[in-house]
Amino acid sequence: MYQLQVENMSCGHCVGSVTKAVQGIDPAAQVQIDLASKSVKVESSGALDSIKAAIVEAGYPVTSAQ
Repeated sequence: MYQLQVENMSCGHCVGSVTKAVQGIDPAAQVQIDLASKSVKVESSGALDSIKAAIVEAGYPVTSAQ
């Protein structure tokens, strides 16, 4: 499981956009987003770098990932 801090998320549309970006890399990925803490948990077999790049490309800066 990956834990990411993702900025600029504030609504349900943001959640959908980030989820869609991650699932574009791994359609089977499970994504949990907490808007209040701006945290994104991803259960995926995809590479962390690819997932981070997809989220950034969707317009949401990733400030940390582990």
